[in-house]
Amino acid sequence: MLKLRPAVDRGHSQLDWLDSWHTFSFDQYYDPQHMSFGPLRVINEDTIAGGGGFGMHPHRDMEIITYVTSGKLRHQDSMGNGSIISSGEIQKMSAGTGVWHSEHNASADQPVHLLQIWIMPEQKGLKPSYEQERFELKEGEWKLLGSPDGDGLISIRQKVKLYALSAADGQSSSFQPQKGSKLWIQIVKGQFAIQGKNSSSGDGVSIEKDETLELKALSPGEILLFEILDN
Repeated sequence: MLKLRPAVDRGHSQLDWLDSWHTFSFDQYYDPQHMSFGPLRVINEDTIAGGGGFGMHPHRDMEIITYVTSGKLRHQDSMGNGSIISSGEIQKMSAGTGVWHSEHNASADQPVHLLQIWIMPEQKGLKPSYEQERFELKEGEWKLLGSPDGDGLISIRQKVKLYALSAADGQSSSFQPQKGSKLWIQIVKGQFAIQGKNSSSGDGVSIEKDETLELKALSPGEILLFEILDN
């Protein structure tokens, strides 16, 4: 069964330096019909203006993934990590027993656009950790970015695999999920036909039935695919 979560129906918050869209309930946006998808708790699409950012703030017991699509994001945390995250890189911070971090636009005048993703871990009280990896997408090829078993670029402390796909206009792709798993597809940019139904940038699509995912790019585009494993 396929369900579409249209981009325009998401929660929205705006500050002078931040424009943020919330796929699931977050902060002051509350929608009991869209709290999470399995352990997938947050997908925020953020645009941070030049010079803007989040000061030091705490997290715990959450897998926090940052996927930058344009611009550069400066990260610092209480584990001693300091880095710049740019397009073509993925970062994961396991908050575990507790960590503080800040995120600021690394540019004074150019915006940074990103997706921040929170996944609830399989276990609480784990030791905090940090990972950041560079990757390259090849059109039409699924790229495994994260997994619980060490075969992705980053580790995810939950039964979730994260893939990315870049597609040229008119290109078709398929994905065969593991038996019993369910899928969440987040359109990063572009337009796609997914199981024959049209979707566009910012939309989310869930599939909770064992079936092969079939999609076709209706423009040059990019998606993230979360495969939530049954075991």
